[in-house]
Amino acid sequence: MASARDDRLTVIAISALACTLQDVLHEGLGHGVTAWLSGAHRLILSTVALQSDIETRWISASGTLVNLLFGAVFWLLLRGASRYQPATRYFLVMAMAGNLFTGTGYFLFSGVANFGDWAAVIHGLQPYWAWRVGLVALGAVSYYASMLLVATALRPFRPGDQPGRLRGLCWTPYFSDGILSGLSGLLNPFGLFYVVASALPSTLGANAGLLSLPSMMRRPRPGDVERAGPIARGVAWIAAGALASLLFILVLGRGVTWSR
Repeated sequence: MASARDDRLTVIAISALACTLQDVLHEGLGHGVTAWLSGAHRLILSTVALQSDIETRWISASGTLVNLLFGAVFWLLLRGASRYQPATRYFLVMAMAGNLFTGTGYFLFSGVANFGDWAAVIHGLQPYWAWRVGLVALGAVSYYASMLLVATALRPFRPGDQPGRLRGLCWTPYFSDGILSGLSGLLNPFGLFYVVASALPSTLGANAGLLSLPSMMRRPRPGDVERAGPIARGVAWIAAGALASLLFILVLGRGVTWSR
């Protein structure tokens, strides 16, 4: 799917690294560390969910909040993007996109489906319908704002009037992330339900904005003069992406347990 100017395997590897990072930040640093600090005695961490022996609103909210925090961090790193090589710059854009889309998309998903982290956060709050409507509104507005931020960061990769490159750089991570999450989810210790209810919605659903970005960026804006060069074959990126994918599927996908 990547343009001939960009090395396809490197683009896939970078996409895999950004996907695994987003998931580890959400489930591990967000839910996992918060549960541990909250006094949990047993944790089971996988790519699709975290299970602990205690449940709080803070634990449920922390995964999304960590994603939004790191989305902001990657956005700040991209403020001086011209000093990065194209591959590094693309990784930062995909990492920002994955974290922002997951964070803001969870508001929308939980509000509509009445399932997931933020359904747990608002559980018991009244009037419940108003909280759900609020989540949907917050999710819709913040997700669209995230798309605008990602589109701005991707504009240097727009090659004049040739839309093929942008399609490759946006659609490749969408499908590769979906495959990676699906494969890792099949091995999870919580059952097939979490593949359908968590793994796929959190990737194919949350990253749906990537499919629309090339259309949003079809026309150049005044001042669009900076151009990012082609993403060349990067052996280090490919090796890191392959290793991260294997660990993601075979280790984290099966679940990791901590007890104290």
